[in-house]
Amino acid sequence: MPGTHRRWFASSFLDLIVWYDKEMAITGFQLCYDKGREEKALTWRRDSGYSHNKVDDGEGRTYRQKMTPILVADGIFEYKEIAARFKKESREIDKTVAVFVYEKLVRFPDSEINC
Repeated sequence: MPGTHRRWFASSFLDLIVWYDKEMAITGFQLCYDKGREEKALTWRRDSGYSHNKVDDGEGRTYRQKMTPILVADGIFEYKEIAARFKKESREIDKTVAVFVYEKLVRFPDSEINC
């Protein structure tokens, strides 16, 4: 997103990238979770809402080099489990960011999703 600022938070289970506009208001985030297993990504953008994807890590292609990871459709998002895990793992990050993302996670079922 050109012209924006971003911050990145990480743990062994998740990565959180937060995008801001010029006034430093949050315009979106991507929460990548279940790293190292079946990694998935929930993305929220102020102008388009939610999308949920699986991360295809580019591995496992016989007789081929590793490919660049890409996001592929995966509409199942266990929001209660991920919200609880995020709340636990986000204790050390900026409180404003943690509260904002947590509220978006628990409001997920009331929203339209774009897979």
